[in-house]
Amino acid sequence: MLRRSLLLVLSLAVAAVVLFALLRILPGDPANALLSVGATPEQIAAARHELGSDRPLPEQFAVWACSMATLDLGRSFVSSLPVAAEVAGRLAVTVPLTLLSFLLSVLIAVPAGFVTALRRNTWYGTLLSGLGQLGLAVPVFWIGMLLITVFALRLRWLPAGGFPAGDWSDPAAALTSLALPMLTITLVMSASLIRYVHSAAIDVLDAGYLRTARALGSPLAGAVWRHGLRNAAGPVIPILGVELATTFLGAVVVENVFALPGLGSLLVKAFAQHDWPVIQGVLVLSTCAVLAIGFVADLVQRLVDPRLRRTVTGAAA
Repeated sequence: MLRRSLLLVLSLAVAAVVLFALLRILPGDPANALLSVGATPEQIAAARHELGSDRPLPEQFAVWACSMATLDLGRSFVSSLPVAAEVAGRLAVTVPLTLLSFLLSVLIAVPAGFVTALRRNTWYGTLLSGLGQLGLAVPVFWIGMLLITVFALRLRWLPAGGFPAGDWSDPAAALTSLALPMLTITLVMSASLIRYVHSAAIDVLDAGYLRTARALGSPLAGAVWRHGLRNAAGPVIPILGVELATTFLGAVVVENVFALPGLGSLLVKAFAQHDWPVIQGVLVLSTCAVLAIGFVADLVQRLVDPRLRRTVTGAAA
């Protein structure tokens, strides 16, 4: 735990340096975002002094890092609202969308992956594997547009996009507006997860301990549940962490297809308007979220698989 925690802190420090450097080499002057077209050189110089961009880079980094550490993300150039408040409001859409899609994907991918491994020589096992490959080949935005055409425009069962003005004051309306985006992400993510669960399940089904359990009279379903599921979970858990982080970062595409006021659409709007404080805030939050997800996935993997803990203990000894 201590080693992984120190590695997390080091990763955050490296990420902060990289983000700071990347934001400084982007084209455009942040001071221009505060000024109208045709500003004089004196006004531009005054804006740079206000932003602190005329200071030496080490001093700028120290001020910026201290602000990020205290969650002071500054104020938006466009709306003049605190960036933290804008980001928090958008997270109310992005976080439920990501977590619900991830949960549905796991509920679909785990049993489907085991079925494709157990029945890989049957027609329905082959069909599930083929559908998984098809889901990986189709772009996520095309799936979203196809679902809008079928369920929103033709059948009129679900809204084509948008989110209730009252956010989650009406949970039913909010979940209804997230139904098609969740289905879009779930189809893509579950197709990817099925492959990894399928590979892990085949390794478990061919293992000697499972054949021993079957020889001792345990039924296949009971042997897989008692002995196979936990062993198959070990290599899949890091993949789940990667998929969750990828979904969180990739929500920008789905949110724009369905016109959702989430974190991804906020980032796209901030880039279009050269709103540098918002860009910084979203990127820092996204980086921290990805590193935290990887940290938790690594700990869960070590809890599920005792062999990893024994390896670390033996190496330390």
